[in-house]
Amino acid sequence: MPETAIADHGLVGDLHTSALVSTEGTVDWFCLPRVDSPSVFGALLDDERGGHFRLAPVDPHESRQMYFPDSAVLVTRFFTEAGVGEVVDFMPVLGRQDRGSRLVRMVRCVRGKMRFAGHVAPRFDYGRRAHRTELTDSGAVFATDALTLTVHVVREPEDPRIAQVKVDEGDVGFTLELDAGELRGVVLEAAADGPPREIRVAEIDRLFDDTVAFWHTWLARSTYRGRWREMVNRSAITLKLLTYDPSGGLVAAPTAALPEQVGGERNWDYRYTWVRDASFSVFSLLKLGFIEEASRFGGWLGDRVRERVGGEGGPLNIMYRVDGSSDLKEEILEHWRGYRGSSPVRIGNGAAEQLQLDIYGEAADSIAALDRAGLRAPHRGWTAMTEVLDWLCEHWDQPEEGIWETRGGRQSFTYGRVMSWVALDRGIRQALETGRPAPLERWREERDRIYRQVMERGWNARRGAFVQHYDTEVLDSSLLRMATVGFLTPDDPMWASTLDAMEAELVTDSLVYRYDPAASPDGLQGSEGTFSLCSFAWVDALARAGRLDQARQAFEKMLTYANHLGLYSEEIALTGEQIGNFPQAFTHLALIDAATTLDAALDRRR
Repeated sequence: MPETAIADHGLVGDLHTSALVSTEGTVDWFCLPRVDSPSVFGALLDDERGGHFRLAPVDPHESRQMYFPDSAVLVTRFFTEAGVGEVVDFMPVLGRQDRGSRLVRMVRCVRGKMRFAGHVAPRFDYGRRAHRTELTDSGAVFATDALTLTVHVVREPEDPRIAQVKVDEGDVGFTLELDAGELRGVVLEAAADGPPREIRVAEIDRLFDDTVAFWHTWLARSTYRGRWREMVNRSAITLKLLTYDPSGGLVAAPTAALPEQVGGERNWDYRYTWVRDASFSVFSLLKLGFIEEASRFGGWLGDRVRERVGGEGGPLNIMYRVDGSSDLKEEILEHWRGYRGSSPVRIGNGAAEQLQLDIYGEAADSIAALDRAGLRAPHRGWTAMTEVLDWLCEHWDQPEEGIWETRGGRQSFTYGRVMSWVALDRGIRQALETGRPAPLERWREERDRIYRQVMERGWNARRGAFVQHYDTEVLDSSLLRMATVGFLTPDDPMWASTLDAMEAELVTDSLVYRYDPAASPDGLQGSEGTFSLCSFAWVDALARAGRLDQARQAFEKMLTYANHLGLYSEEIALTGEQIGNFPQAFTHLALIDAATTLDAALDRRR
């Protein structure tokens, strides 16, 4: 069968890893034991060789999907002529030291009668590693030398033993007949301590209640009471799901190689923690009152600053694995055809050691924000940060790859210069506010040099706008943050002119392109969709500039591009289809920022 559309999925997770479940009840993306581990189910990228776990009615049906309110418990509802049924998917939340993720698949008949068919077809290590299958009276075990996946059957002791189980070339198929009110199911467990066991219905009911309670308790800590609360809450839950709890790292997305253009080559692995994304998350979470999460992301970032084991890009890499390690060797899965034929299928990420100067500004800005929130960095952290800023003083004035990780050669990107200014500015302010030692005279001198250079070379008088880099007239939506970070005031005429230029060239209705690849070659073939994080950044910039009616209209339109569950991938295609890795943390961060900025501005006007 063809791959399900990217947007036709919900996300469940346990803060160690996560799974995508389609509107047809199929788990077709699941990595174990961590989110950046090899996949066990990967049908999203190759429906024939990727592996899946299907669970749906045998009879023709329609389906709908929803989240149990204010939780990460996913309910897929099926409607047939014989009745109504549900598959409820969730993952009991693991502690930081726990091992062994569990995916619970509760099957319920709501009305009438329902016959479900299940098919468990794992493909370990992206389909590169064969497995052994053992069937028992209580479930099944799929095993390799590196990983074991155990399937426990949910049933009552008086139930007849299910005879409709079939093993075919290492896969397991089964059927399950239920009457109204009956609930059964299966539990998938990684690295189980023992063989498959029968699980009573009451036990998974307790797991369900505990999981719902966890999410309700967590979300109740949010201080946000403004407009669009449902979308903001869903974005907050999504960010929590994308967090690797043992380290506090936030992955950019739980998926790999989903295309920015269907059939194209812009297919990257996003299952890693970017310094940039982690830094932005600090601001978004602080705005919602999630102090502990912001602190833990800040701790992850502080560890990277203290380690200072970056490569060619300086003391920091742009991204790391969730545990902080830096081995992200990029390779291609030649045996997978990719989502709708979009190849190559890449895992790992060769951009990890690029020189991207903006990350130093984002890191320093978030550390300063944590400091203002009362979460001051320890002495070693401050000392390490001063060394990073000293390095930046010597290295900011050089070409780089830029925020978009282009592979077309280094340029003097304006955004990288602006964020280098931010890094030094925040370091100066933090030193003055806390009385900590710093070479302030040197930092001031370099900060002011950057400012003058950007104003002289980043501004293009003919375009009436700040441009992507010094040797072009191309616009770039990364510069929408210039007013946000305080490089310009929102009412500066140069800023108003830049917004007008961007609106004419990069904005289509509410949607915003990063830049024009045709005008500014990035070393890759093909085109791309509009970037949803840029679209929300556009809303934020409009709101700050006082264009509130325009900002609200753009925001409301952007909400129509969410999927049925309120989730966003990285980009929107010309057709309105979601493309790129899914769901993307950066987009949900930007949604929170846009919503809080616009909400506050509307309150002030009222």
